[in-house]
Amino acid sequence: LPAGLSQWFPALEVLDVSGTGLTEMGTELLALPCLHTLLAKNNRLGGPGSLPKGLEQAPLARSLRVLNLSGNRFSELPPALLQLRGLRSLSLGGNRLHGIPPDIQELHSLEFLYLGGNFITAIPPELAKLPSLRYLVLCDNKIQSIPPQLAQLHSLRSLSLHNNLLTYLPREILNLVHLEELSLRGNPLVVRFVRDLTYNPPSLQELAGRTVKTRNVPYAPSDLPDSLVRYLSLASNCPNPKCGGVYFDSCVRQIKFVDFCGKYRLPLMHYLCSPECSSPFSSASQSSTSQSSTSQSESDSEDEASVAAHRMQKVLLG
Repeated sequence: LPAGLSQWFPALEVLDVSGTGLTEMGTELLALPCLHTLLAKNNRLGGPGSLPKGLEQAPLARSLRVLNLSGNRFSELPPALLQLRGLRSLSLGGNRLHGIPPDIQELHSLEFLYLGGNFITAIPPELAKLPSLRYLVLCDNKIQSIPPQLAQLHSLRSLSLHNNLLTYLPREILNLVHLEELSLRGNPLVVRFVRDLTYNPPSLQELAGRTVKTRNVPYAPSDLPDSLVRYLSLASNCPNPKCGGVYFDSCVRQIKFVDFCGKYRLPLMHYLCSPECSSPFSSASQSSTSQSSTSQSESDSEDEASVAAHRMQKVLLG
């Protein structure tokens, strides 16, 4: 950046240095107290010293609202950016990112996050701690699963996940009550649904724990070792309303197809206590054609479908 920039334009609010071949941004940037939008797309930023030292203490850290660093060479999200607490829009698409740092949760004001076109393999649960996030773009990465904690993003309007490696969605995704757009095209869950899921037999301890919980066998903490008392407190209720059982460590991972908008059927992951318990839901996952899948699973997923249909306004599958 040119020397004396802050002296020439002390009230500068928007700065666009995109496509200028920049490899670093100098300290002149720190002396722009009114700057709220910084666009530095399609440069060569990403090496050591790309961002000026002291960024988190500068007036810019408080004034900046929009930062676009897409099309650069960042292999990790610079820690200094996580101190820009007033940031509302952050774009780092088309870089070389391999992950999202858990400290992303510090950007409490963030409403728009664009990280498409990187090499990200996992989404940290801490991402769900962004209360104002409305638009989340994670397309064109290598993401294999979605943490169920993302259902806590109650302000989310658009979620772009196309061209990843997703084979299922967590059933908690139905809790995104304000979601209007979900983009999933180019994922394995769209072109082929998961059918072959394994089940490990429960241990003797689990069988005993299930018996205690399902039959309401009375016990006092003094009757059992502390480790067993803690174990019994970890029982999860089977979601099958016809079962009423529990499980601890051993469960059946089952794909349940849920009708969205009466047109698309999404495979959502849910957990059951045993293979026998999966029979009321298995017809959808064992169907050979999409037509039979729709007809056979409508009654099984009627409860979730009725809720999902009015919540999801647009589902993009390809």
